[in-house]
Order: sequence, then C-alpha cells, then structure tokens
Amino acid sequence: MLNTQLYLCENSERLDTFLAAQIGQTRSQIATLIKHNCVYVDDKMVSRPGVKLKVGQKIRVEFPEVKESEPQKIDFDVEILYEDDDVLVINKPSGLTVHPAPSVKEATLVDWLKHKGIRLSTISGEERHGIVHRLDKGTSGAMIVAKNNEAHEFLSKQLQDKSMGRYYMAVVTPPLKDDVTIIESNIGRSSHNRLKMACGLDHGKYAKTMFKHLALSEDEKVQLIACKLFTGRTHQIRVHLESLNRHILGDHIYGLNPRQEKAERILLHAYLLYFIHPKTEEKLFFTAQFDHIMQETIEKKFDKEILNEVIDTDYIIHSFNSNI
Repeated sequence: MLNTQLYLCENSERLDTFLAAQIGQTRSQIATLIKHNCVYVDDKMVSRPGVKLKVGQKIRVEFPEVKESEPQKIDFDVEILYEDDDVLVINKPSGLTVHPAPSVKEATLVDWLKHKGIRLSTISGEERHGIVHRLDKGTSGAMIVAKNNEAHEFLSKQLQDKSMGRYYMAVVTPPLKDDVTIIESNIGRSSHNRLKMACGLDHGKYAKTMFKHLALSEDEKVQLIACKLFTGRTHQIRVHLESLNRHILGDHIYGLNPRQEKAERILLHAYLLYFIHPKTEEKLFFTAQFDHIMQETIEKKFDKEILNEVIDTDYIIHSFNSNI
C-alpha cells in the first residue's frame, strides 16, 4: 500500500459524503475506493458507500499504489483540434483503437496519450487516461479527453445529462426514404454473432438515433446522412441503420451484402462535438474534418455545391433542432 490515512467522524453523516470532503474527491471516486475493499470503519471493512457514520467512529483508508503500465511505441500522430490545461479535443483517425485489450496487438489512442503525458490516476489505484467517450476502431472524428480528474468527472456528467452531444456523418446504401428518420429501439449483444449488436431485444438498453438526409449521389444508390445520438450504445448508428436494411459503406460487420459497393474504411465520422468547458462553463463546438479517403469518396459521389451547403455545421444543428 502507498499510504494509510486515519479520519475521525465528528458529525453523523454518510460514509461517502464524509470521505469526499476529507479527501477532496467526488463521491463516485470514494465509492470505487470502497468497492476495492480499501475503507474500514472501527477496523471493520465496509462495502457500502451509504453506511451511516456515528460521532466518534474512526475511519481508516488504505490507498493502493497506482498501477502504471508502459506505453507501446507509436508510429502515428493524432490531429489536435483544441487543448488547454483541462481538456484535449482530437480528430481520431480511422483504424486506431481507443483502449488496449488482450486482443489488441498494435498501439492504441491510450498509448498516444501516455506519450503525451496524460495519465489520470484514481484514488483506488487504477490508471485511466481521460477517455470520456469512445469511438469504434474504424470510426474517425472528434473525441474529447479530460486532462485531470475534475474535468473527467464534469464531462462524464454531461454525457449523462445530454449537455454534451455529437453529430456524425455517414455514407449509406440504399438511401433512407424520409428526410428525417428517428429510430428508438433497445440495443444489446446479438445472440447469433458475438461481434455484433442487435436492436429490438428485451435485454437491451434503450437507444435513440435521428438520421437526416444531406445529399443523394448522382446514381441515387448512396446517400450522405447526418446522425445525432441521444444515447451512447455500442455500434448504435450501425445497428439502427441495419434495422432499416441500410448499411454504411465499408462496414464489414453489418454490411455483409457481397454486391455492396466497397470502401477502404467504414465511412462513419464524428463530425461535430459540443460540450460545456469544465472551468469556464462556456459551450464549445468543434468540427473534425474528413480524412482524405472519406473526403475523396464524398467529393466523387456528391455534387460539390450541395455538399458545401449541407455539411455546414449551422445547417446540420438547425436541421436536427427543428425536428426534435
């Protein structure tokens, strides 16, 4: 153990509230510490954050050592859209995995963050790297990273209360029938293919996505759409499109039609991100430009004059707000 601290309860209150004030951490951080069997009341280990303390009780906290791992070597860079002392906004490239995992052999975004010196340690000894929300390996675009624990907590709450939001762009086939399409359907792990998610499942979690038509290709076979997430389920956009028998070009998991037009990568991009800054509390908007593959595909398939109008951020935001 790194160190042990003793505290004396002087007013009857909840354990997590007491320790949050004593240690200067959030109640969720304290709850994690308790879950890791690090907190004792009168020498008895406690397992519930809501335990009611009595005046005169002694609380002992055994803080674990932070488990730091060495980053893999990286041979790539990531475009930074914005950075200050609290947040980092990036344009994640397609093909880059966010989190390390036993099945992931190559360097990840987390490795890149470690090389940048962004290592957030929790009081429960876990190493984390400020990832507030994730993107699938093939999906590119805007992501926000917290650079300290206070910013991470503030931004995570925004994900929950929907004051943070994302708009995606995708190239799909065949085109959607309506100008605006809203899907509300539970999403859970597919029982037929463990790599896939499926919607309409009783055991799934509620999910809502709105799709907006932007442009139709000259041959009317593919369509550029904008997508707004109201929830953040795994593969949500892809699963909800599959429920309509639509697929994103380059999607090798959900777009399995052999006659489907090919693409070098899945043409799904987190185009616009907005959030409230944890220090200034100003609402900020960031646009992540397409990589050359997606840019060339879009310019080849869609009329340039129409594109210039429909990929304007104000146009996209207004299109969704007027239909909510």
